[in-house]
Amino acid sequence: MSEAHEIVGRLRQQLVRAESGSRPGLSGAMPDPAIGDWPGAGGAQSRPAAVLVPLVLHENRKNSLTVLFTRRTDHLHHHPGQISFPGGGMEEGDSSAEETAVREAEEEIGLAPERIELIGRLPDYLTGTGFRVTPVVGLLRPPVKLKIDSFEVAEAFEVPLAHFLDPANHQQHDIQIYGQIRRFHAMPYGDYFIWGATAGMLMMLYRLLNE
Repeated sequence: MSEAHEIVGRLRQQLVRAESGSRPGLSGAMPDPAIGDWPGAGGAQSRPAAVLVPLVLHENRKNSLTVLFTRRTDHLHHHPGQISFPGGGMEEGDSSAEETAVREAEEEIGLAPERIELIGRLPDYLTGTGFRVTPVVGLLRPPVKLKIDSFEVAEAFEVPLAHFLDPANHQQHDIQIYGQIRRFHAMPYGDYFIWGATAGMLMMLYRLLNE
């Protein structure tokens, strides 16, 4: 069994444990200074939303497990220009967070639902902008054919998962907002500055795989 398959197997087990409540809930993801994202913000009145955390399994190649991201267009109201996972708010016809995540991924980047193998959920991430976001982890196997909605998404790109599993690539930054110091996670990769809610979810994934 390859290292990538071992990681996927371990992640499946940990996600089952997380959803069953047999392990403590993940916590400690840092605030996003621009919009106030942090686990626990927003409360029960938060609007439900979901994102797909797409892991791409490339067989027989170095760094065979990657994470697929989008960069949002600059004119969007929420998180313009930021690196994110495909996703959005739950709609009336959605029966679950999984359905929302898959629907949004198809709408934003043209990812065919039948190409996504859902393997579990990370704990909800509550944001200061009023959303309760459920990160749904999905496994993709190439070929991954995308059709990007240019109104919402400027580009889609992949980063080796190993980059996020290396603590040397984890950063914390401080900023003063309204007289208070806030700290947030960031995981830059090349010219991409991955931070805020997206980096917080990646930290939850990192903690799951390193327990």
